[in-house]
Amino acid sequence: MAERRVNVGWAEGLHARPASIFVRAATAAGIPMTIAKADGTPVNAASMLAVLGLGAQGGEEIVLASDAEGAEAALDRLAKLVAEGLEELPETV
Repeated sequence: MAERRVNVGWAEGLHARPASIFVRAATAAGIPMTIAKADGTPVNAASMLAVLGLGAQGGEEIVLASDAEGAEAALDRLAKLVAEGLEELPETV
């Protein structure tokens, strides 16, 4: 299982607009993956309700994980998106 631990870079955390950006990026990755707070239960990263339900705050550590083929590159891209609070999924890491 590949995983990335990263601190949320959006000041407002994973709420509303940032959660929407993250979910679109997770869906676009094309592989199943989960997101969780550092000590929490993993949820589907492509589910808006699940991501909002985490209540992840700005600066809080989250864990992205997947055991799918191609997970390493996809997780790197999503980790960069979250850590830097970007507006869209980066094309390259």
